[in-house]
Amino acid sequence: MSLKVENLEKNMIKLTIEVEASELEKAIEKAYQKQKNQINIPGFRKGKAPRKMIEKMYGAGVFYEDAANAIIPEAYSKALDEYEGTEIVSSPTVDIVQIEAGKSFIFTAEVAIKPEVTLGQYKGVEVDKVEATVSAEEVDAEIKREQEANAREISVEGRAVKDGDMTVIDFEGFVDGVAFDGGKGEDYPLTIGSGAFIPGFEEQLIGAEIGAEVEVNVTFPAEYHAADLAGKEAVFKCTVKEIKEKELPELDDEFASEVSEFDTMEEYKASVEKKLAEKKAADVKNAKENAVVDAVVANATMDIPEAMIETQQRQMVDDFAQRLQMQGLSLDQYFQFTGMTASAMMDQVKPQAESRIKSSLVLEAIVKAEGIEATEEDFAAEVAKMAEQYKMEAAAVEEMLGEGGKKQVMSDLAIAKAVEFVVANAVEK
Repeated sequence: MSLKVENLEKNMIKLTIEVEASELEKAIEKAYQKQKNQINIPGFRKGKAPRKMIEKMYGAGVFYEDAANAIIPEAYSKALDEYEGTEIVSSPTVDIVQIEAGKSFIFTAEVAIKPEVTLGQYKGVEVDKVEATVSAEEVDAEIKREQEANAREISVEGRAVKDGDMTVIDFEGFVDGVAFDGGKGEDYPLTIGSGAFIPGFEEQLIGAEIGAEVEVNVTFPAEYHAADLAGKEAVFKCTVKEIKEKELPELDDEFASEVSEFDTMEEYKASVEKKLAEKKAADVKNAKENAVVDAVVANATMDIPEAMIETQQRQMVDDFAQRLQMQGLSLDQYFQFTGMTASAMMDQVKPQAESRIKSSLVLEAIVKAEGIEATEEDFAAEVAKMAEQYKMEAAAVEEMLGEGGKKQVMSDLAIAKAVEFVVANAVEK
């Protein structure tokens, strides 16, 4: 295998990878052996037709696609091992240049490389000073939230659905009188006014009686993820099976003793105020860090390749999908319920993706400029935190991380120190 590297514009490079003809022949033969039992050739029993006969009937390139798909991942991986240039920071865009039996297999992979950062002022940047004060209204609001959290759910009979009710419904959706896939649900919990369903859906359940079928008329968003439903009018036949409402507890000493370790509302209220003050102090600290980092990033210059941003966007969407999955919901179901599309979500996360990349690149540059390093003691302390979090032995965590994981942790710790450095050198005005 041979590798040629070509520099393109805006921190993109093209890797031209050439694989020996013998390797292509092996891949074609493997594709033939895999597919021959599925190909019918007149005069031959299924699976017994010679490769040359199949290629003559279906074309010389009949097995090329499978052969290329088999070769490319391994060849690209080997090329990365050989590549000694700037760090690659995106998935490859692959294009096949030559694929023909008896000749070498050639393909290209365009990828983004980590851009150079030119630091501006990062010491002594000015940020607004924010005070961490807690108002009486904030204390009351927090106690109100605790009151809501401890409300009892009371089953309601003898009245219709009203705004804020927690309902259990069956539903089935129809477009032009025909039920559509994914439009049916049974015993589905829905809080009226939560905005969980398509706009206009929940409001039409207000006034519905238990057991009575209600027709809900909605229009799917024009950019709905399912093209066959986008912009179309639909009718959902719904049956409310259960209605519940909240019964709030009294705000008295008994309430205080039930939700805290204190015996009186006065003590509980003082505790709430203290916790809010601690939280607000932490929030102010985080806000200052973000403001300082934002200012430092704004003072720096870099040319971020679009492919690097797209890779970060996809990672963010994948992370969101994993969080949904932990809640028992697929990304497709989320799109269906919210009217969001994959394309719209990618657009939505793009500003945050670009911001994350800029912050990371600038902080890495500061780490290098200031010679900031994480120590073995820093690493040990971080491992101890992880061990406590995952209820594991520290040695087991370190073994699980391996050398690659340790390198990443050390890098993250150095970045954290860079944040501390620029914040310590910032000026509050």
